[in-house]
Amino acid sequence: MKKVTMQQIADHLGVSKFVVSKALSGKGGVNEMTKERVIQAASQLGYFNQKNGYVKNVRPAMGTAVIPPGKQSVLVLMPNIRSQNKESLYWGKVLEGISDELEEQNLGMIIVSEPRTEVMMNIINPEGILGMIGVGQIATSLLLEVHRTGLPMVLVDHEDNLIPADSIFANNVDGTYRMANHLIGLGHRQLHFLGNLNFSRSFRDRWIGFRSALEENGLDVQTHNDPMLFLDSVETGGFGPGLKEWLQARKQSKPAALPTALVCANDSIALHTIGILRELDIRVPEDITVTGFDNIDDAARFEPAITTVSVPKEQLGRRAVTKLLDRLADSNRAVEKWLISVELLYRQSASKPGAAAHASI
Repeated sequence: MKKVTMQQIADHLGVSKFVVSKALSGKGGVNEMTKERVIQAASQLGYFNQKNGYVKNVRPAMGTAVIPPGKQSVLVLMPNIRSQNKESLYWGKVLEGISDELEEQNLGMIIVSEPRTEVMMNIINPEGILGMIGVGQIATSLLLEVHRTGLPMVLVDHEDNLIPADSIFANNVDGTYRMANHLIGLGHRQLHFLGNLNFSRSFRDRWIGFRSALEENGLDVQTHNDPMLFLDSVETGGFGPGLKEWLQARKQSKPAALPTALVCANDSIALHTIGILRELDIRVPEDITVTGFDNIDDAARFEPAITTVSVPKEQLGRRAVTKLLDRLADSNRAVEKWLISVELLYRQSASKPGAAAHASI
């Protein structure tokens, strides 16, 4: 295969080779829009994937993932955005899984939670770091800095079309597909999804699973202009006023147009939603069923306990370490996306449609 050059990228975009070189090196002097265009074109043309091209080979290829003598470290990048931190009931468990597996492999861990480009480049020492595990949403520019060093990386619950990297996800599509089918089996015919399709890849996948179940059962599906598919500030509960107004309008319409079940993109949304329903004197599950996703600790302790999809969060972290070691053993294999199975947990927030719900049909 013929090598892709910076000049070819420049010709493709109609810019100078100097601009391409500046953009790919991470140096200043190129505006962000042009930089993104260069990165995208380089990715499409295969520049990032070729050997001896953009990516430096910082260590000899290993036939097996033999760790060099001495305790080495893995960089764990978890930007403190969208509640992605050690205190999170979700992300904290993922980080715990990474830490436990690294300890069993006799490897150290360096956590970076407030990443800046200049700090990242000072931390990344290819001689002392085996690779990087990215946790949650990470900016393309940061991933590009790591990719530029040639260090192998694995992403947990995130992927970037411009950066070739292995990724680990819970099977989000299957989880909401099975949840929706369970509710349909209970007799629900008016189901509504609550989330934000632009928030994360996982939220979008959960919507896809939900939509597929409804379509297969011949039920009405929300359209993409539905505001409940694009809730504001889902990580902080800032969507509350808009959701309350939406529910109140449906409750007061003649006849009442409340859904019989609300399938929430995660447990935090479900918990906040039940609080809003209580303010409107709408009972859960007698008047309306509410389900979540993730199985955070608060979902089990809540009253009523939340019917949810259990994500093996620690296993996501452990498998990220395994995948990184696999990549070290064979750097030439195709980029892989691993899906971890999920499990439905049937609790008190879901039941058959009640008499109040049937009255609105």
